Amino acid sequence: MAPAPVSFTSVTRENGEETYADINWDQLGFAPTPADYMYVMKCSNEENFSQGQLVCYGNIEISPFSAVLNYGQGLIEGLKAYRTENGGVLLFRPDENAKRLQMGAQRMCLPSPSVEQFIDAIKQTALANKRWVPPHGKGSLYLRPLLMGSGPVLGLVPAPECTFMISATPIGNHYLTNHGAANLYVEDKLPRAAPGGTGSIKSITNYSPVFEAVSQAKAKGFSDVLFLDAATGKYIEEVSSSNVFVVKGNVISTPPINGTVLPGITRKSIMELAVDMGYQVEEGNIPVEDLMSADEVFCTGTVVIVTPVGSITYQDTRAEYKTGEGTVCYKLRATLGGIQMGLIQDRKGWTVALD
Repeated sequence: MAPAPVSFTSVTRENGEETYADINWDQLGFAPTPADYMYVMKCSNEENFSQGQLVCYGNIEISPFSAVLNYGQGLIEGLKAYRTENGGVLLFRPDENAKRLQMGAQRMCLPSPSVEQFIDAIKQTALANKRWVPPHGKGSLYLRPLLMGSGPVLGLVPAPECTFMISATPIGNHYLTNHGAANLYVEDKLPRAAPGGTGSIKSITNYSPVFEAVSQAKAKGFSDVLFLDAATGKYIEEVSSSNVFVVKGNVISTPPINGTVLPGITRKSIMELAVDMGYQVEEGNIPVEDLMSADEVFCTGTVVIVTPVGSITYQDTRAEYKTGEGTVCYKLRATLGGIQMGLIQDRKGWTVALD
């Protein structure tokens, strides 16, 4: 049974101010606190998506034989809605999420919403859940698009029916750390992605294989894991769910997009901002030895934004890095965050204001 479509109105107080959800905004972490509505759109594998609808948040029905449950035919995305000082709401580069979803859909034999359909669905979901967008500076509304083969299959074939849906939850500003710097462990036995695989798309199959390495690292007191390339084990690639940058002098380096590294939207934005600020930005293989002798290291991603790395442990060696005010990471995070929250004029056309 399909969820019933709903209509909604933005609730305001008598003085004209919008209401907020009744939660403790100072205690937000990174865990599901489901917002009121979600967006759902379906189509057959041989058609294009057409019209979706908002429905009340809740569990969904799906066939036990669905391709997503049996063969992992699914993709996720992630983006945020930010509250501005004057109470408005901004999205950050949703067109880039739409294009990345399309790239992944082609690899996974899934139909995909058009860029326009994706952005419209994101806007509808964010507006319907506007009371769940945290007050300015308290966090953001995290929007989780999911594209999956929902139809039943037994053989190794794409699902006959596909579903695109978007759920939403408020989250805090910190994920890897609690207001501090990350403490990473270099995993040299279990690679995250292999050449020719799906490491460059947001396939749902990319994430649970890192659970073992991340769980072991966290049990030892580390924040997260930095993975090496599967081919040689010599070069750094990604943290479990974020891109990584290495700073040495005026040069900022990051691993290349070569099929095993995700083309992060925050990564792309930071590279452009760094060039604007006068830094030399390079994409290329980064040996572990160069990582351990760097001045700074930081991670980028939708959730982590720009997070400094305080230390990295590789085998029996621990390296420590500069953090805090005055660092490259600090300057880039302040600039990017200022654009995302409307504190700095967006001269690049990256933000989308909700009506």
